[in-house]
Amino acid sequence: MIADFLKSFLSLFVAIDLLGAVPIFIALTRSMENEVRRSLITKSTWTALGVGVAFILAGQAIFAFLGITESDFRIAGGLLLLVFSIRDLMSETGHQVEAGQGSTLGIVPIGIPLVMGPAALATLLLSTREYGLATTLFSLFANLSLVWLAFRNSNLILRVLGDGLSQALAKIFSLLLAAIAVMLIRLGIEGLLKSAS
Repeated sequence: MIADFLKSFLSLFVAIDLLGAVPIFIALTRSMENEVRRSLITKSTWTALGVGVAFILAGQAIFAFLGITESDFRIAGGLLLLVFSIRDLMSETGHQVEAGQGSTLGIVPIGIPLVMGPAALATLLLSTREYGLATTLFSLFANLSLVWLAFRNSNLILRVLGDGLSQALAKIFSLLLAAIAVMLIRLGIEGLLKSAS
C-alpha cells in the first residue's frame, strides 16, 4: 500500500512539475497584493483539486462520451500553454495581470493548466487504473498540499531572487513552457497518427 502510494505520488509530482510551476506563479502574481495572492492560491488549489477529482472519478467516461482521445487532450492543452507562453515572451513586462483578470487567474491558467495540466490529468487516470481510487486520491491531496505550501511561500522566494532575476527567470520559464507545449502537441499528433495507422 505504501509502495503504491509512493509510486503514485512521485509520478504525479513529476507530472505537476512543481519546481517549474513556482517561478511561473511568481511571475504571474508578482504585482499583486498579499491578500489577493493568498485568495488566488486558495482558488487555484481548489480548482486543481476539483478538476483532478472529477477526472479520477469520471475522466474515462467523459472522454468516451465526448469521443475525446488522450492525444486530442494533449494537443488542446499544448496549444493553450503555447498561447500563454508566446504572449509572455512577447510582453516587455512578462506575466502581468490586466485589470479584472485576477479574479479568474486562479482558475485559468494557474489552476488549469499550470498545476492540473494534461500530463497531470493523464497521470491521474493511469494511476487510478494502476493503484486504485483511494491511493490516487490520497496522492492528489498530498501533491496539492505541496503546491499550496510552495505558492504560499512564493514571496520569500521572490525576495531571495530579487526583481531583476525573477523577471529573467520568468522569460526563461516562458520559453521552457513553450517547449513543453510543443512537446505535448507533438505527442498528441504522434498518438493520432498511430491510432490512424
